[in-house]
Amino acid sequence: MIDQLRGRLVVSCQPVKGGAMDRPEIVAAMAKAALDGGAAGLRIEGIANLHAVRALTNAPIIGLVKRDLADSPVRITPFAQDVADLAAAGADIIAIDATHRDRPESVAALIEAVHAAKRLAMADCATPEDGQAAAAAGAALLGSTMSGYTGNESPPERPDLDLVAVLAATGLPAIAEGRYHRPEQAAQAIGAGAHAVVVGSAITRIEHVTGWFADAVSRAGMRA
Repeated sequence: MIDQLRGRLVVSCQPVKGGAMDRPEIVAAMAKAALDGGAAGLRIEGIANLHAVRALTNAPIIGLVKRDLADSPVRITPFAQDVADLAAAGADIIAIDATHRDRPESVAALIEAVHAAKRLAMADCATPEDGQAAAAAGAALLGSTMSGYTGNESPPERPDLDLVAVLAATGLPAIAEGRYHRPEQAAQAIGAGAHAVVVGSAITRIEHVTGWFADAVSRAGMRA
């Protein structure tokens, strides 16, 4: 499973919540289009979406659940029950938030739940320390997913290639994810040691990409 992703693109098909594309059948169509375009794997959020995509393909799927909790900033697969549900829905790899923050269940407990479900654990990290702790707990893959998203400041515009390099140095497959908006940035991640690169908004969130172009055109119009 991990070898299938080596040096390849993974497309995150996560539509804007409540947006026009936020329906399982549309997520499944996005996933099929991404695979037709050359993606080797998919990152899918939500049980209903995962069921719809799994029915269409045997390609590797990274599954996750997002929750907005009142007592924790952790959103990505915060509970062991989420892990069990994702495994039952067909996820091959289960992503968990592996950041060092207040959380309802420990990173180690979640990774143990992934192992119990006979799946691979992907630790979504923000710092090198997150990666080291997740590796020690038994994660199979380390993602740079959370870099720039755990503080009070707005995330930077560019992806965190430095974190990718540090995660790769652990010896585990490093998955570059977060703010990869251009093909050359994805290529740079592979050069930094990434095993694979996850791209989401630039491919599957029409609202975001439209906003980038609309803002650029508006700014140019103001200068004209």
